[in-house]
Amino acid sequence: VAPARRNAEQKARIVCSLRGEFQLKDILAFLGFPKATYMYWQKKFAQPEVPDKREQIILAIRKEHKDYGYRRLWAQLRNLGHKINRKAVQRIVQKLRLQVRSFTHRSRRYSSYKGAIGIVADNLLSRRFKTSIPHQKITTDTSEFKYWGQNNGKPIVHKLYLDPYMDLFNNEIVSFHIGKTPSAEGIQSALEEAIRVTADCPYRRTFHSDQGWAYQMKSYTKRLKEERIFQSMSRKGNCLDNSVMENFFGLLKQEIYYGRVYHSYEELKTAIEEYIVYYNERRIKKSLGWMSPAEYRRKHASA
Repeated sequence: VAPARRNAEQKARIVCSLRGEFQLKDILAFLGFPKATYMYWQKKFAQPEVPDKREQIILAIRKEHKDYGYRRLWAQLRNLGHKINRKAVQRIVQKLRLQVRSFTHRSRRYSSYKGAIGIVADNLLSRRFKTSIPHQKITTDTSEFKYWGQNNGKPIVHKLYLDPYMDLFNNEIVSFHIGKTPSAEGIQSALEEAIRVTADCPYRRTFHSDQGWAYQMKSYTKRLKEERIFQSMSRKGNCLDNSVMENFFGLLKQEIYYGRVYHSYEELKTAIEEYIVYYNERRIKKSLGWMSPAEYRRKHASA
C-alpha cells in the first residue's frame, strides 16, 4: 500500500508542475492518472502541514537508541504511554528515513577449543535456554575484537577479548572481564563475580559454556564443584548449543563495532563497557515483553 501511495503522490506532483504548460486532460491521459485521484492530492497539497508530535518523540527515541527499528520504536512509544498503530510508526520511519542500516561483517570466528585438555562436561542444557527462575542457568563464552595501533609509524592490529556471563532468565549480563589476551585468570575473575551475583538462587545452578580450554581447566571445574554448580558444555563445533550468547555477541558487534575503527584498547574497552550497561538497563527486547533485562528482573522480583 505504501509504495502505491507514494507513486500516486509523485504523479500528482508531476501533474501540478506541468499544468501551466499543458492541458490537464492531456497530462492525465499521458500519465494514465485518474482525475479523481489527482483532485484528492491537489486538495491535500493545499492543506497546511500540521506538525506531527509523534515524529518528534520518535526522533528523540532514536537519538538515544540509534539501532531501534520501527518495531522497537513502536514498543517504546507504547511503554511511554502513547497509543499508536505499528504501521503508523513504520510510515513515519520511512518518511523520516530512519531505517536502520546496521553494518554486517563476516570473519573467522574466534575459537578457544584446543582439544580435550581436561574435563569435558555433558551438554546438560541441550538448548533448553528458557527458565523462569533468576540465576538458575548461566551461560558464557569468549569473543575477540580488533583495534588499530601503531608501531614505528606503521598501523598494526591489536586484539581485545570479552568474557561475559549471561543469566538465561532475562538475558542479562551478570559479570564480564575484558583483557588483551584470552586468559584463564580473566575468565576466572568473571566466574567469581557470576558466582557471587547468582548465589541467591534457591535451586542448584548450571553454568554452560563451550569446550574452550579455560573451561576445562581443573581450577575452573573445581571452583564450580565447590559451589555445587552443575557444569554444562556445548558439543564440539556446534555454535547453536550456545546460540543465546552468540546472539549477544552479534548484537554488540553490529551496534557498536562493525563499521567503526577503534584506535586504542581503552577506547574499545570503554565502548564495550558502556554498551553492556545500555544493553542491561535500557535496550528493550520483545521476548521480555518489550522491557530491558534489568527492568524485567525488577518486575519479577516485585511480583
